Amino acid sequence: MSVFGIGIAYGIATLVVMFSGMPIAFALGAVAVVFMGIYMPAASLDTVTQNVYEEMASITLLSIPLFILKGAAIGKSRAGQDLYSALHAWLHRVPGGLGVANVFACALFAAMAGSSPATCSAIGSAGIPEMRKRGYSGGFAAGIIAAGGTLGILLPPSITMILFAVAAEKSLGRLFLAGIGPGLLLVSLFGAYAVIRFRQEYAAAEAIYKNGGPEAAILARDEYTLAERFSVLPRVIPFVLLLTGVMIALYGGYATPSETAGLGGLLALALIAAIYSVWRPSDLAPILKSTIRESTMLMMIIGMSLLYSYVMSYLHISQSVAESVVAMHLPRWGLLFAILVMVVVLGFFLPPVSIILMTAPIILPPLRAANFDIIWFGVVMTIVMEMGLIHPPVGLNIFVIRNVAPDIPLSEVIWGTLPFVLLMMLAVLLLCFVPGISTALPDLVMGPDGSR
Repeated sequence: MSVFGIGIAYGIATLVVMFSGMPIAFALGAVAVVFMGIYMPAASLDTVTQNVYEEMASITLLSIPLFILKGAAIGKSRAGQDLYSALHAWLHRVPGGLGVANVFACALFAAMAGSSPATCSAIGSAGIPEMRKRGYSGGFAAGIIAAGGTLGILLPPSITMILFAVAAEKSLGRLFLAGIGPGLLLVSLFGAYAVIRFRQEYAAAEAIYKNGGPEAAILARDEYTLAERFSVLPRVIPFVLLLTGVMIALYGGYATPSETAGLGGLLALALIAAIYSVWRPSDLAPILKSTIRESTMLMMIIGMSLLYSYVMSYLHISQSVAESVVAMHLPRWGLLFAILVMVVVLGFFLPPVSIILMTAPIILPPLRAANFDIIWFGVVMTIVMEMGLIHPPVGLNIFVIRNVAPDIPLSEVIWGTLPFVLLMMLAVLLLCFVPGISTALPDLVMGPDGSR
């Protein structure tokens, strides 16, 4: 069979197995092993475990379970709720300040945890009930948290970016730095939308009240004294200092990403023990179980995805696809547009981890040939994958919100997230026209990247 035929069969087999309901890791591994048995030497099956081990024997990947431990320590304690309460106390005078506080809380928590679902769950469990109690519509409240949670794969330490750095063989520190500017851009866009949407809902409720209707909860105003605002800071400042210290250790060159992740995990455990008295085995059990469960799931997906990519490369599928894309002689930006559309479509069905590991061997060679900055593309691709977290049918964050707020209909959650999808598209356009938003900080801190 020709390489083209094998490639078509490989893709169809993958879709069939995935739609059968089999977990992603086992689906990818099963397809890879079957095609190894059919099209590769029989001896290759004896080296499956060796290949998976060699592909995963990266010191950078070690940082993933350690960052997950740090996120679980914060997410399973009251740190997320305290962070949210502190931001609300300081932003309550801003129109839509509660919504803006949730956006900032998601951003800060994402920077501590590095996980979108953890951010949604931790901030949403406190933020959504408070917004609903104060008259925010269900779709608005759910959209803010779902979209804010996506920042977990853009703001460092991002597990998704760790995998992209491994797949692209690029500096993880440079990639982390490149995500900060776009992350702040998205925070600003989300915050601005929260203010505009609040004004609209407030005006509608005020018009109803003036026409003799009931006074809606959104018309009420919270008031905090200066003493009350300062009283919420002691529990939050240590975690902000932890975030700052981890960033200084990483970007100052004092520790490798894996060492930084280990340091962050240990300090997070120490902080929740000191501040929230979480030190007994019964208290630590949920944190460690969550870490082991999520780490095992991710590492299985990573291992099987790498095996899947290895088979694809051995059978010359990825090289042939890349050569075909180059042979189309698409304009430079036409190539980028086609690739991003492909990522969007894959986001309908797959999580970011699988998208990166499955597509990197195919899309990176043409992008390099077109002279795109791969670090910049990694950030753009991450934002596009963020969209996949909040649009159906997979939309992982949407289902996290459904667990946190089961009283909000799924249709309201989906409609509430769509404006944020449009804002992410706007951010991608801005990055295309002003790439310095992403590249300026890495070049300033680490110097120009000569390997673009």
